[in-house]
Amino acid sequence: MASDLDTRVDEIAPDIYRLSTWIPGITEHGFTFNQFLLTGDEPFLFHTGQRFLFPQVSAAIERILPLTRLRWISFGHLEADECGAVNQFLAAAPDAEVIHGPLAIMLSLTDMCDRAPVAAPLDDVHDVGGHRLRFIATPHVPHNWEAGLWFDEATSTLLAGDLFTHTGQCQALTESDCVAPALDAEAVFHATGLTTNLIPALTQLAELNPTTLALMHGASFHGDGAGQLRALADGYTGLFGAS
Repeated sequence: MASDLDTRVDEIAPDIYRLSTWIPGITEHGFTFNQFLLTGDEPFLFHTGQRFLFPQVSAAIERILPLTRLRWISFGHLEADECGAVNQFLAAAPDAEVIHGPLAIMLSLTDMCDRAPVAAPLDDVHDVGGHRLRFIATPHVPHNWEAGLWFDEATSTLLAGDLFTHTGQCQALTESDCVAPALDAEAVFHATGLTTNLIPALTQLAELNPTTLALMHGASFHGDGAGQLRALADGYTGLFGAS
């Protein structure tokens, strides 16, 4: 039952908090659903979680700052675990707005969101006061046409969404390799779009040289993020012939 679930809060980079709920029964080791709250002048939430997780996730945010201070909401792509609770957050935070790429807004968000969404700048940063966020469109990577990620220039953190998904109940932040467990999970879920966009998108993200990878499913990573992204690209190339 959702009421039995606990959402853990950990700071994984300066003023970036991982809100993590481990749910048993999804694979033999369970599965984590993670949201990331970036504090500052205009607090920014990446992922909302599913609707049934709203009580836990909103309570976790309240342990960091008043929910009514939330200013921006975003996510990698349209999927229940990424944005299922978006309208619950919009109702709870009167100044909050959804921000995403123009494609997502055109395809779905104008209709889905109870408050009009805002288009992310495509050639500039979105400065939320303490974090300088750059939107990177990643169509079909790891899946969905409207997919896109955010890179925080202030902390060198990539909000990596479903990339590097791995299973199990894990620590908040690791310096250990995330590629092998991600490829193991891919063999279970087959969730990545094996398109011609895949390797170029991973290469583009590696060129940002992130030092923290904030992962939606599993432990976040601190260290040579570019090396992890390039190794993930090599792993897909080796396993599936993606190029």
